[in-house]
Amino acid sequence: MMMTPVYSKSGPYMSNVMGIINNALNETFLEKLTNHRSLASVPYGSRYRLIDFPLSNMVNSGITNVGILLESKYRSLMDHIGFGKAWDLDRKRNGLFILPPAHIYQNNRAYKGDLQNFSSNIDYIKRSTQEYVIITSPNIVCNIDYRDAFQYHIENENDITIIYKEMDVFRRDTSYTVINTDDNDRIIDMKVNPDKNFYKKISLQRYIIKKDLLLEIIDNCISKGEWDFVKNAIIGNIKNLKVYGYPFHSYASVINSINGYYKSNLELLKPDVWQELFLKNGSIFTKPKDEAPSEYKESSIARNILAANGCIIEGEVRNSILFRGVKIHPDSFIKNSIIMQKSEIGPGAKLENVILDKGVTITADKELKGDTNYPVILEKNSIV
Repeated sequence: MMMTPVYSKSGPYMSNVMGIINNALNETFLEKLTNHRSLASVPYGSRYRLIDFPLSNMVNSGITNVGILLESKYRSLMDHIGFGKAWDLDRKRNGLFILPPAHIYQNNRAYKGDLQNFSSNIDYIKRSTQEYVIITSPNIVCNIDYRDAFQYHIENENDITIIYKEMDVFRRDTSYTVINTDDNDRIIDMKVNPDKNFYKKISLQRYIIKKDLLLEIIDNCISKGEWDFVKNAIIGNIKNLKVYGYPFHSYASVINSINGYYKSNLELLKPDVWQELFLKNGSIFTKPKDEAPSEYKESSIARNILAANGCIIEGEVRNSILFRGVKIHPDSFIKNSIIMQKSEIGPGAKLENVILDKGVTITADKELKGDTNYPVILEKNSIV
């Protein structure tokens, strides 16, 4: 009798798993940050993009065939990932695959949901030689090694395995997909953004499923006019299939709101969070840029900050995130803020609880102050 090979830490069986990153999601919750870019390419943590985390997790777990489902505004994402070299995915066999949105082929077809994107790229899924699929989303920041979860999926003979995290505190203005399990971690209920969170387990939007079953579910949903992957393909099959949860116990952050994005970035200033996210289960890779180290002038004061390369700091910065090439002039003051690439803060300017997108200029002596739960956001290339 033929036995399905299982993963062992000495074996190569993660080569039997392909990855799909579902970037065909509603991204309006990040407002000004996604007006000109897709969700996956939103900057994060001084030098990264959100796409870096699911990509790196898959590569570190031994997955070498990864497809990225696109929807709109993907020029910056294409520029960032290129051919996948930074993640060792520029390969002759397998590698990185860009999966265009459905409306490219049918201009008059209204967008119905992300299953439409799965369907328009069904040939990629069918042609892939792997038997299993891990489907992820870019708006969950975490560092997961999928090997143990895949081992559990195989040994427990699950139809679908959903990786989840148990939480006691839910962020304001952030939507969650919550699950309820029995004592054996079988999922018995699942809700998308309920008004009240009765359940403490949240889906990390990481799904393990056999490829043939995924193809069957996609066909079944679309034939009935159902177009939402989570609500129709997953929740719609909880009672019909063997759907189990797999707990994740390290740091994970759901970015489904501006407040969630803001708080998640500032949490990186905690050493234990930074170590869990960037070191615990392998490195997080990103597009490299050749820039000089940041320069701290004699007049600078820096306390608890995360600064990428190429910054010039002459003012005072506290509890903030600085991306590449930020210039901070003398007598300026920045606190609890996120300053993205190539932004410039003029002399005497004061910023607190602020998010500046790329290339923003704050002129001399200007003051901007938001709330810790409602930060002020300035769009790309703004001048104040």
